[in-house]
Amino acid sequence: MLDLKRVNSYMKKVAASETQVFLPKKKNPRYKVGLDLGTAYIVMVVLDEENNPVACEKQAASVLRDGVVVDYTGALNISRALRQKLEDRIGTELNQCAIAMPAGTESSARTHRYVAEGAGLRVTNVLDEPTAANSIYNIENGVVVDIGGGTTGLAIFKDGKVTQIYDEPTGGTHVTLVLAGNQRISIDEAEAIKMDYARHKEIMPIIRPVIEKMASIVIRHINPSETDTIYLCGGTSCLTDIEKVFKKVTGIETIKPADPFLVTPAGIAANCILDNETEEEY
Repeated sequence: MLDLKRVNSYMKKVAASETQVFLPKKKNPRYKVGLDLGTAYIVMVVLDEENNPVACEKQAASVLRDGVVVDYTGALNISRALRQKLEDRIGTELNQCAIAMPAGTESSARTHRYVAEGAGLRVTNVLDEPTAANSIYNIENGVVVDIGGGTTGLAIFKDGKVTQIYDEPTGGTHVTLVLAGNQRISIDEAEAIKMDYARHKEIMPIIRPVIEKMASIVIRHINPSETDTIYLCGGTSCLTDIEKVFKKVTGIETIKPADPFLVTPAGIAANCILDNETEEEY
């Protein structure tokens, strides 16, 4: 079962590291970096060797579609800029990182690797996003669902190990499109409304069908009799009461932390391998 108090405390510090730097007291510390190339944002998280949050930077971006890089130059430029900002804040060079792919899109891992390497970071680990998220959650049994801008991915865990992963192209971008069409406003206006927590209750009747579709994706891939809990993460999981919609559709207890957006990027960083071990080949 998820230790929600622990996760919320940890994620609060990760979020705080966007504006504060938490330098480790250890002499000559080494840093673990996680690069998350998302549909709506590119995020870079830095942890120390004990996985304590150090610093974080993010930038809105439209360089990916359904987990695939469609604007390589844009992704590269943003990743370089984020790395530079973090190096300036921390006061040291960052050399190694881990990256993660939406479940089921491993074929595009090579392009993600090229972006990271082009930004000056050697990729030492590649994993799927729900598995990265579980590095923060540490659940033994259950389903981790990562709802990003372009995809809904899930990983089924049994005894702490992934048994199956799935991904389908429905995410926050689809929520924005439905909201824009319903309200007859621009995509940018709809995105701003979606990001405004104060308006979530107002827009929920409009976007509920999209959330129900996300939940139906999950229930289609799992056995309810063998699953007692669904754990949400990803930017779209920030929508107020999304977990209640999931529970109603699936009939399964659904939990999310107070700040689900940075869970996956932090988990990616936690999986950065610092020792001189052989890199995974993809």
